[in-house]
Amino acid sequence: MNNKFKLFSVLALIPARGGSKGILRKNILPIAGKPLIAYSILQAQASERIDRVIVSTDDEEIAEVARQWGAEVPFMRPAEYAQDLSPDIDVFSHALTWLRDHESYVPDLVVHLRPTQPVRRVELIERAIELLAMHPEADAVRSVSLALQTPYKMWRITSEGYLEPLLRIEGIPDCQSLPRQQLPLVYWQNGYVDVVRPRAVLEKNSMWGDRAIPFVVDDPLFELDYPEDIPAIEEALGRLESGLPLEESRTPGRYPV
Repeated sequence: MNNKFKLFSVLALIPARGGSKGILRKNILPIAGKPLIAYSILQAQASERIDRVIVSTDDEEIAEVARQWGAEVPFMRPAEYAQDLSPDIDVFSHALTWLRDHESYVPDLVVHLRPTQPVRRVELIERAIELLAMHPEADAVRSVSLALQTPYKMWRITSEGYLEPLLRIEGIPDCQSLPRQQLPLVYWQNGYVDVVRPRAVLEKNSMWGDRAIPFVVDDPLFELDYPEDIPAIEEALGRLESGLPLEESRTPGRYPV
């Protein structure tokens, strides 16, 4: 695998816009002595599989901080791709198109590292990269976790005011009444690390293409959304740096994407 893998070019792309609702200037907020974005940059740099680390941002201050910690910022993201509701596909399409048109650079694989999830193990990043490299038929690897709640027991309210099951199981008219253990397993996309081939983004306008491989992450997840998340994240970062097992977050698990 190692010799074959050297033939792959791997880009880590870290999206970090300037706007933030829950915490102002979140991406450069000091967390345990480092700007939040620095953790994703350092993890990418620590990986032997990743060749380049690029930050996509619309914000000059974030760009400067990213450069100080060793990332490239070869372009500034246009404002229309840095809004509250801007989807990932616009960010990645812009970045890959710019690199192709201005540098004639198209990586084989792109690793998506979200700066708001700073608690990651580098070995898991590398496993996700290797998984996609070994499956040329797949367009992406998406990290997932077992869902805390099953959608087979969820309902929507119709326009007439009645309950309608969100999901059904063929041949079982009332699967909502089954014990949870008898229902199909369902997974959240957890945002820990995703890997995608440029063809999915540039040719299929998708962040996962036609076929995605699951990368199941059992580690606790730590997402920075609100100030009250900071103590648990700093504690987890300390344990990670010390080589200790990660403990569950003191706040309920949240899957942001």
